[in-house]
Amino acid sequence: MNDKSKPELAIALRYGEGDRAPVVTAKGQFAVAEQIVKRAREVGIPIHESPELAQLLTPLALETPIPAQLYRLVAEVLAWVYMVQRKDNPTRLAPPPHG
Repeated sequence: MNDKSKPELAIALRYGEGDRAPVVTAKGQFAVAEQIVKRAREVGIPIHESPELAQLLTPLALETPIPAQLYRLVAEVLAWVYMVQRKDNPTRLAPPPHG
């Protein structure tokens, strides 16, 4: 997704200390998707475009951990996020620890 295109679908995930798996924290289509992306940009969260993964995550309820069959796909996105964050902050040696 470039700055000129508007997202049709957006999913936000959290994977923090204490989470046993990544959790869906926001999702929406069209105007709601635009707001999710806008808010993520405002707070410096990297945006990764993966329409196929977004479609797979759409049926999940908010605050629901992702199912085990999606771990690998989401892990690839999280690895990309950590890489982008480290590139922006070279002193960061590793992703935050998970409980």
